[in-house]
Amino acid sequence: MKAFALLVSALAALGLNAQQDGFPEARKKAVTEVMKHHVSQGIPGLALTVYSPSTGYWSHAEGVADLEKGTPLTPDHLFYLQSVAKTYMAVAILRLMEQKKLQLDDPILTYLDYPWLSHLEGIEKVTIRMLLNHTSGLPEYSTDPVLVSRILHDPLTVLSPEEMLAYIGSRPMDSVPGSRYNYRNTNYELLSLIADRITGDHKAYIREQIFEKLGLEHTYILDRDNYLTIPGIVEAYWDLLLESKPVNVTGMQRANVASMKGDDGMVASTRDAADFLIGLASGKLLTSKTLEEMQQWVTNDAGQPVYGLGVIRYDLDVTYGIGHSGGGIGAGCVLMYLPELDAVVFLATNFNTMMESPIRKRNEDLQANLLQALFAD
Repeated sequence: MKAFALLVSALAALGLNAQQDGFPEARKKAVTEVMKHHVSQGIPGLALTVYSPSTGYWSHAEGVADLEKGTPLTPDHLFYLQSVAKTYMAVAILRLMEQKKLQLDDPILTYLDYPWLSHLEGIEKVTIRMLLNHTSGLPEYSTDPVLVSRILHDPLTVLSPEEMLAYIGSRPMDSVPGSRYNYRNTNYELLSLIADRITGDHKAYIREQIFEKLGLEHTYILDRDNYLTIPGIVEAYWDLLLESKPVNVTGMQRANVASMKGDDGMVASTRDAADFLIGLASGKLLTSKTLEEMQQWVTNDAGQPVYGLGVIRYDLDVTYGIGHSGGGIGAGCVLMYLPELDAVVFLATNFNTMMESPIRKRNEDLQANLLQALFAD
C-alpha cells in the first residue's frame, strides 16, 4: 500500500478535523523534557505539533520567541517553513497538471524565455518533472559567490526571483538533464515563475488552492509588501561568532525569506503546518493517482530512494518518513508523515540550522531524541 494511503484510510475513519487530545501524559512529559534539554543547550526556542488518528493533536513549545524581550515561545507563533515550502509549490504545480494547464514532461522553455536560461547547455531538455524531482542538472543560484556577496553587502533588501536566478546564467550545468539527482533550490524558484506565467500570480493561486481549501488561517507567503508587518513571526538567531551566543539576525532572515519564492518564502503556525500535510495526505488537495506519483522516488548516487515530486523520503533507522525539512540563516524545521507510526510531526526552531556552530553541534541528536520520546515503545 502506498504510504500516503495509510493516512488517508486512518483519517477517513476518524475525520480530518479531530480535536481530541489523547496524547499519553507520559509521552508529553518525555517530549517536554527533551525540548527543555535542547533549549538548555543554547537553542532559543523549539515548538511542535504532533497528530495521529488515535490521539488527535498535541502542540507544545519551550524557550523564547524573542531572546531580547524574553517572550515565551508558543506553538501559535509563526515559524519559517524554509524548504518545506517546496512541498506547497509542488502541490500547486500538480494542481495545475490536474487542471490540464500543464504537463509534467513539458520543457520548461515552453513557459520561460529568460536570456540567462538560454545560455545553459542542454536547457531545452529540462522538463517540469525534472525541476520537481531535482534531476534538472541546473546549477544552484543561492551559493553563487557574486549573489552571496551582494546579499551580505545589502542584507535587508528584498530581491526578486528573477534577480537572483540571473546569476546562474554564467555558470555551467551541474549534470546532463535527467541523468542524476542534485538537490537545487534553483528548480523550485523556476517552478514559481512557471506558475506565475500560467496563473498570473502563483502566490494568489497557492492561497486559493491550498490555504483556503484547508482553512489555513495562520500561513503566509512573505513578499516586499508584508514581510515586516505580519505579526507573530518569531525572531531569528544565529551563533554567528561560534561562541554559543545567538545573535539576532531577524532583519536579514526576513528579507532573505521574502526574496525567495517556490523554494522558500513562507511562515506558519505549527498546527497549520501539520494540517497542510494531513490535508495533502488525506486527498483534500490532490487525487490519489497524483499522490502516488509524488512518491515516485529518484535515487541518490548510493542508489537510495530520496526524493519524489516535492517530498523527501527519510530513512530514520527504525522507521521512515515522508515530508520535507528546511534550514535558514536563523530558523529550521521538519514536517513529516511517519507511515508505520501513522503520525504527522512538525518541529520548528528559531535558530540557524544551516551553518555549523557549537550550539548546532550540541543539538545534532535533537530529531532522534524527539522521535524516541514521541513514539518509542
